[in-house]
Amino acid sequence: MRLSVIGCGYLGAVHAAAMASIGHEVVGIDVDERKVASLSKGEAPFFEPGLQEILTEGIASGRLSFTTDMSAAQGAKVHFIGVGTPQQPGGYAADLTYVHAAVDGLLPYLSEGDIVAGKSTVPVGTAESLAPRVSERGATLVWNPEFLREGWAVQDTVDPDRLVAGVPSLDGAPSEEGARTADVLREVYHPSIAKGTPFIVTDYATAELVKVSANAFLATKISFINAMAEIAEVTGADVTTLADAIGHDARIGRRFLGAGIGFGGGCLPKDIRAFSARAEELGRGESVAFLREIDAINLRRRDRAVDLTVQALGGSVFEKKVTVLGAAFKPHSDDIRDSPALDVAVRLHGLGADVTLTDPAAIDNARRIHPQLTYVEDRDEALRGADAVIVVTEWDEYRRELDPARAAELAAGLVVVDGRNCLDAAAWRAAGWTYYGMGRP
Repeated sequence: MRLSVIGCGYLGAVHAAAMASIGHEVVGIDVDERKVASLSKGEAPFFEPGLQEILTEGIASGRLSFTTDMSAAQGAKVHFIGVGTPQQPGGYAADLTYVHAAVDGLLPYLSEGDIVAGKSTVPVGTAESLAPRVSERGATLVWNPEFLREGWAVQDTVDPDRLVAGVPSLDGAPSEEGARTADVLREVYHPSIAKGTPFIVTDYATAELVKVSANAFLATKISFINAMAEIAEVTGADVTTLADAIGHDARIGRRFLGAGIGFGGGCLPKDIRAFSARAEELGRGESVAFLREIDAINLRRRDRAVDLTVQALGGSVFEKKVTVLGAAFKPHSDDIRDSPALDVAVRLHGLGADVTLTDPAAIDNARRIHPQLTYVEDRDEALRGADAVIVVTEWDEYRRELDPARAAELAAGLVVVDGRNCLDAAAWRAAGWTYYGMGRP
């Protein structure tokens, strides 16, 4: 099937390449000429495991192309919209500028029977407002939210946990038109459908809420265990053992119960804030008022990591060399958007520390935003002469492959702050380090 993907950022580029990898003919369209040029040469513009391989394969096969010309979308059966919905400047609500621009640019090139499939994360009610504009062109709007995890995005696209299609509905059931569009999406995702992946057909509002509700729940789970870490820190309890214990409860589960410096990235923080803002607009702000505290808990853990480092160095980091392990908001990514790791590094620099930062993938991105920090690509070189070390992104290079005895030979001071509770505390202490965890003794 011929497909178009409008927007070739993180979401769009992965989706375009993944759709080509399962046999579709795909054109990716973006206004950024440099990005399009890079993608057209088969060069991934950001780090994402597996993307480079399917991008190269798609370009070589002729099934995948990229352009800045919106007219190239003409003739595609399904048009995916995967543009960003950032937080509004000076507010919490989602900025839908790029969504509206994508739809406006696409409308002249739609044909009778085409399907426009929104993948961007949008406030509930967005699809309902966009649908008439699409219908006027004889096309149909469907909302098909993404559930990608950075670092696993290719896998999550070609082998998702579930697929959701918000379609035109009547009295709680898909209309005839809605049923038709759902069938077309089943064809698009045929390998997943053949595997028995759940395919949920619903109305626009429910499809939009599925995405933001999932992110809100994940954020809540992470902040809950971080709230328990705050209690553990004043009682002497071990939040890691606590998480293990409650995680054995099948109703709770262990995933996303890792206490540390909290979540970041381009999704969870902005999405829970936009959800709160939209609930206020709907007159139901009290229904999700707890999300404000979720956000506050998350931000406090960054403060805690900084405070621990200051405490560990005797009350001041001024002119002390602090090596920060990690810049990306999570491992297997070069994304620094709202990165807790980079935030902690910048705060320590602001307190007068000589901050040396290293990361396997995100140094270039971090340097562009915060050139005031010192960046070292080699991990061991970054450790050399450090008065304190703080782990803020749980790359395997730090949590599994870094020998504490070797690190002790390189550092000047044997102080380690484990901002992700990912280190073996006993092993580091045995190597002579003074170990500080997040909610653990």
